[in-house]
Amino acid sequence: MKNKTFNRKALLIATGLSILMIVMVFYGSRKLQNFDAALITYLFGTVFAFFGIVYRYSVWLQRPPTWIYFKRGVSYLVTGKVFSHFWFASKETIENIAFQKFIYPRGKYRWMAHFMIAIGCTSAFLITIPLTFGWIHFTMAPNSISIYEAHFFGFKVMEFELGSIIALLTFHALNWSSYLVIFGSLYYLRRRLTNPGLIATQTFEGDLLPLILLIAISATGLGLTYSYQFMKGFAFDFLAVLHAVTVIMFLIWVPFGKFFHIIQRPAQIGAHIYKKQGMKLGMAVCEHTGDAFATKLHINDLKIVTKELGFNFDRPDGTSHLDLSPEGKRSRLAMAHLKARQEGGNLFG
Repeated sequence: MKNKTFNRKALLIATGLSILMIVMVFYGSRKLQNFDAALITYLFGTVFAFFGIVYRYSVWLQRPPTWIYFKRGVSYLVTGKVFSHFWFASKETIENIAFQKFIYPRGKYRWMAHFMIAIGCTSAFLITIPLTFGWIHFTMAPNSISIYEAHFFGFKVMEFELGSIIALLTFHALNWSSYLVIFGSLYYLRRRLTNPGLIATQTFEGDLLPLILLIAISATGLGLTYSYQFMKGFAFDFLAVLHAVTVIMFLIWVPFGKFFHIIQRPAQIGAHIYKKQGMKLGMAVCEHTGDAFATKLHINDLKIVTKELGFNFDRPDGTSHLDLSPEGKRSRLAMAHLKARQEGGNLFG
């Protein structure tokens, strides 16, 4: 049988959603009326990244362990005590996605740096993607030279005066995001260049390149601002090209490198819902040690998944080796070894 080099189902899903995105760009920008042609390379890079992300995510979801977590998490979220599950999911989203609470036990400085990178990247995505797609654009108000109007999908949503606090926050939001990303990335880059344990295990493309790209994107973006505001456009064209190259490299790298964990992280909320529901349904007790070691839900699903993967741990009496805790498995294995040596008449040979 010929090995397939791609996943057909994932390819169809990624292609379909990418086409849908292009259609949304066309109509969201009022048939390209509000689309800035100077951003066409960024659009191509974003569509490529979106295709790669959807493809890889679809392949990841098709793995039996991932799929059963996903299926259970979604079913628990929309059935039973829906409000309780929604509240739990919202709390998890705020704590672990918005505030990155899961990092804090590893150190407050690591948490702060990771939080800065997360907030900086998220805010940059929320600003640049709608701008690139032409979904957001700004115009001068009629009969005015000091009032700007903000439009979303072609509809006016707000107006503000130049020089106001809103104008300062709006037009410099990407600068604030860049500073956050640079400070956070420099902390982690320094850590990776000085920590002996990390130096021994890291790779350039897997660990250092992502940080270098984040710093390069942010630094060149800030350079563009300083060029037209304080240096009369000096080296602006060079910085614009350099910024575009670093951004497109980042977009191409997202589906294949370390940045993909940004997309995977929200799925952890479903895993937490799964764990919470499993604890409500009861714990599995090891038949050898007599201690609870996992939820019954997890063990039952583990039996299903292992069989789907071609492994059968059933025993002749109808029970399963998976009903044993790790300690129970080790003890049973030691007893089996001892029995074999006793039957062979040599305990130490």
